[in-house]
Amino acid sequence: MLRLRRLPQLPLLPRGPAPRRLLSAAASAAAASPLPWPGLHAWRQAPPSDLRTWGPNGPCASNADEAAGAPPEADADGSSLAEMGALVLSTADPLAKARLTHAAFCRWAAGLPVGQATTPDHPARPDKPLVVTQKEITTHKEMGVPLNAYMLHNLAHVELNAIDLAWDTVVRFAPLRDTLGDGFFADFARVADDESRHFRWYSQRLAELGFSYGDMPVHNLLWRECAKSSSDVSARLAVIPMVQEARGLDAGPRLVQRLFGFGDHRSADIVARVAEEELAHVSVGLYWFLKVCQMMGREPGDTFKDLIKEYGVVLKGPFNYPARDEAGMPREWYDEKFKQESAQKLAEVRDRLACIVEMEKENASVNE
Repeated sequence: MLRLRRLPQLPLLPRGPAPRRLLSAAASAAAASPLPWPGLHAWRQAPPSDLRTWGPNGPCASNADEAAGAPPEADADGSSLAEMGALVLSTADPLAKARLTHAAFCRWAAGLPVGQATTPDHPARPDKPLVVTQKEITTHKEMGVPLNAYMLHNLAHVELNAIDLAWDTVVRFAPLRDTLGDGFFADFARVADDESRHFRWYSQRLAELGFSYGDMPVHNLLWRECAKSSSDVSARLAVIPMVQEARGLDAGPRLVQRLFGFGDHRSADIVARVAEEELAHVSVGLYWFLKVCQMMGREPGDTFKDLIKEYGVVLKGPFNYPARDEAGMPREWYDEKFKQESAQKLAEVRDRLACIVEMEKENASVNE
């Protein structure tokens, strides 16, 4: 049973296959609300990106392996975005999953309705990589692989999970379409498409280094976090974009520096570009979290903190404050240290004001 925490039913929105502007009617109606990130409007308006190959100077149009022979999965018909999303979740081959994601988003942009579909309990996965516990993950030295390949494999695994996380959000909460509106599903279908492009860039770079996704063990922590929030859209928004995706903002600059230090500037450029694009995903999660809280009549900051505590999510730094600030994430929501420092500064201000008041009283007494 899906929960939206006492969210009232909103007026029905028009259905139908007519081609739409990618900034949907629902998102436009919400334009009166402050956007967490000024670039969000432009991100929504952009057409589906075909820059799915990493060329000599950065992203470029896809090469023949994607433009030509699509796998059988990509030919499958889906009459709605939710059906296409369920098909992606049921597709095991990672590159086929990425291709099908892009096809689904392009069809959505051309007018595919949201619809509904059954959400798979778990996304389909290939036989490799081997899935182990987080404690069983070894270092690149223990595996005998180069640091850059090790890092890229980990990042490819994150992006593959991110594809499924976005589609699970679309399919699982499609029954709430009349309440959330098309804009919600447009945004998370676009997030899925972005993640599929990032996965392709990492896969391509791994291949250039002589490796492929599946060559190294991985853990399943990311999907376990997703499963926690499967019945509550407000929790899903808090746990996935506002925590998991935000961790990508924190880690990005450090990973870029490590790759530069290793001498792999090409990989560092890819990671930097992906980190830059993840800003939109954190922002869109925050945008919809604020909208859902508004619908519920709840204060967003307290609601976020309550959900994090309820679902046992750990918020740990170091935090990339400039990137999080740009995405619109208030520091007091996620950083206990900041809250303590703010309280301390407020206490200092109060003490100074009290001293000033006492001084004014003393001066007044002297002048009488």
